[in-house]
Amino acid sequence: MTAFARRARASAGRMHPELSLVSYTLLGHLEGSGGCRATDLAAHYALDKSTVSRQVSALEGAGLIARRADPQDQRVQVLDLTPAGREILAQVTARRRDAFRARLEGWPEDDLRRFAAYLRRYNAAGEGPDAPAPTAG
Repeated sequence: MTAFARRARASAGRMHPELSLVSYTLLGHLEGSGGCRATDLAAHYALDKSTVSRQVSALEGAGLIARRADPQDQRVQVLDLTPAGREILAQVTARRRDAFRARLEGWPEDDLRRFAAYLRRYNAAGEGPDAPAPTAG
């Protein structure tokens, strides 16, 4: 698992030089959730608020995310992808998929099915009672 995580961090820089694995992950979460508060990101990923704040500032400064008022509570700021953020996320996602396809090319179909089942099982175990609860803005 350590090698897998190391490889994921290293490949993030090759996918887009200005987008770290953490940034990519946060952008993906914002896209999937339709936008959320910074505190929701911190809670979902079990990160310190200051860590998320630094990442959000960098993404905002790069023009990849923007703040908007929450329609339910005008005092709350919701983070959302900008068109540039959506474009970069789509590019990096396509490159990551291509890299996964290349790495798995030539694997027998049975191995791919078992591998997918093991990943689903592993990820489901991370959704247990001690896992951070996903939240939406």
